[in-house]
Amino acid sequence: MKTKEFFGKFCSKFLIWNLVAMALVVVLLIVGVNYGLDWYTHHGEGIRVPNIEGVNITKAREMMEEKGLEIVVTDSGYNKRLPADCILTQSPDAGLTVKAGHTIYVTINSSNSPSVAIPDVVDNSSYREAEAKLISLGFKVLPPQYVTGEKDWVYGVTCNGRRVSAGERVSIEQPITLQIGSGRYGLDEELNVVGSDELGVSGGDGDVDDFEEVKE
Repeated sequence: MKTKEFFGKFCSKFLIWNLVAMALVVVLLIVGVNYGLDWYTHHGEGIRVPNIEGVNITKAREMMEEKGLEIVVTDSGYNKRLPADCILTQSPDAGLTVKAGHTIYVTINSSNSPSVAIPDVVDNSSYREAEAKLISLGFKVLPPQYVTGEKDWVYGVTCNGRRVSAGERVSIEQPITLQIGSGRYGLDEELNVVGSDELGVSGGDGDVDDFEEVKE
């Protein structure tokens, strides 16, 4: 086979049209993928998240549905200054831009105040330590009640005049009072009564010790 005939086969119209067709397919694929991704991800489109904090959950759902967004309650909290079932926090925050169908996660206000377990502070904490623990848990601590015992040592915890124990759950709306030592003790604890034997007094049977008088 001559060289001219060999290259002539590669330059035939059939081969050229095949190459052109393949090139068109590649171009169409590139263009299709590009526009397809833009459509799928809503390229250049966005929805600004509205501020729904303080809004009732029912009203908030309506607002989100109008904008093509979804809302999911993930947790609850308690704020006595706000009505029940209103939204306390939202994520993403208001003002951010998201795509249609995005989910907004919210925390709503509970109708009941939460109850918290009383920590183990009786007979193993000072007043300052116990007060700090209770306040950190959300309790309101009233002025202490002084009882006989070591100064500033915690001897009890009361709520509404009732003594509560460690682990008992109490509403954080209920104020707590700590019973702490005044540093003063009762007479029996303050004085050591000396036994009669130490004073040289006879035993409890009333007998008198005999002694011999020495005469000069």
